[in-house]
Amino acid sequence: MKRGRLITLLAALTLAVGAGRDLGAQQPDPAQQPPVASFKASVDLVRITAIVRDHKGRFVQDLNARDFEILDEGHSRAIADFRADVAGVSVAMLFDVSGSMNGKMPTAQEAATHLLSWLDADKDEAAVFTFDTLLQEVMPFTIGVKALPESLSHVVPFGETSLHDAIAATAQRVGKREGRRRAVVVFTDGADTSSRLKPSIVSAIASEIDVPVYIIGVVSMIENSADETKTNSTGRAALTGDLADLAKWTGGHSFLVSTPAQRSIAARQIIEELRHQYLLAFEPSGRPGWHPLVVRARNKDLVVRTRSGYVAGQSSPTSY
Repeated sequence: MKRGRLITLLAALTLAVGAGRDLGAQQPDPAQQPPVASFKASVDLVRITAIVRDHKGRFVQDLNARDFEILDEGHSRAIADFRADVAGVSVAMLFDVSGSMNGKMPTAQEAATHLLSWLDADKDEAAVFTFDTLLQEVMPFTIGVKALPESLSHVVPFGETSLHDAIAATAQRVGKREGRRRAVVVFTDGADTSSRLKPSIVSAIASEIDVPVYIIGVVSMIENSADETKTNSTGRAALTGDLADLAKWTGGHSFLVSTPAQRSIAARQIIEELRHQYLLAFEPSGRPGWHPLVVRARNKDLVVRTRSGYVAGQSSPTSY
């Protein structure tokens, strides 16, 4: 199958930096990151979304700028802008419709329906995209969506998978939804057979525009089992390895779902996290290149999750 417009455009993109992470996760070694690509213009402020929980895992609200500390390569940065009241959630739902998803689409659609049920019909918006080796927009960003497009139920999974490439392209689209709490939610079995981009590069693209990526891994009960009978498929290995890291580096999260309850819980957690984001901004360093970044609460009992770096002296990559 031809890769089409997505791959043609992605082939021109050589972008690499580290990427965001859960503050408890291992950060990619900056020395092993691919070269940083050229960008169009300088960035005035680096913007970061952050989620804060207490030691019991509960969301922490009512914090202000004085409650946070930003360390750029270990150097403290003053917070130039702080917001906790940005209106509206903007979610791009990305469905894997490649051949490996045959028989799994109803499960993915059920998980997506749970996600839509948690959106505020008056202010939240969602869009629907599908991909195999070609990214397609099924529904543009629309406020008040409560049901998936009817056309999605007629999709027949087929072909190879450009999972990483599709996530990168979708992140750039949702990144244009200014003034909202934004995310890409991917419904996939984890298999990738034809992407040009590696997970670390995809996480760089998403984290550079501060779009967290959430992975909902559609797996069978035997693949999701904790006992010795579980199946270690290639897709599951990616969902617990490369794709899980990609999600963490961007400030998102990954889930393995094989029951209705797990799908419902994952959907609710994603929307709750988006609603509890803090938005911070600071002036970047003058030194060009990749900068490791740590955002933490001054209260040591609180845990902050965000992306783990930014590129100074350069701005967003050329759009697709």
